[in-house]
Amino acid sequence: MPLRVAVLGLGEAGAAIAQDLLEAGAEVVGYDPIPEKGVRRIRRASSEAEAAQGAEVVLSVNWARVALEVAHRVAPVLAPGQVFADLNTAAPALKRALCEVIAPTGALFADIALMSPVPGKGLRTPSLASGPAPEPPGGPPRAPPGPSSR
Repeated sequence: MPLRVAVLGLGEAGAAIAQDLLEAGAEVVGYDPIPEKGVRRIRRASSEAEAAQGAEVVLSVNWARVALEVAHRVAPVLAPGQVFADLNTAAPALKRALCEVIAPTGALFADIALMSPVPGKGLRTPSLASGPAPEPPGGPPRAPPGPSSR
């Protein structure tokens, strides 16, 4: 079964990423408020929430000025095990606010910093990921035992 990815925002960056995901074999559902924007072969959702419903990964690739609104719109359909990744250029305060919206859903939040323009690179765009680390099953790792004293 292919990975299901929602791409919220189908401008230059979102469209390039969505196209590469399709070519890699993912099932992509996209949403953009401008109907003309899109990528051939992806299913278009009528809202951000519809696109995010059931997706394993949700990529928010839109303007920072609407990022918080988008997070609020998708939060009701997010569930534990999903990943919500914000790819917008924004200040740390906004990234923390986004994380606070997503955290109660049980979905994992990731801040993705795209390190160069996406057109022409798509998924190969250098990036850095950060966010709160989930606790591993069985609790936090224990430090290995120290050297034995013989």
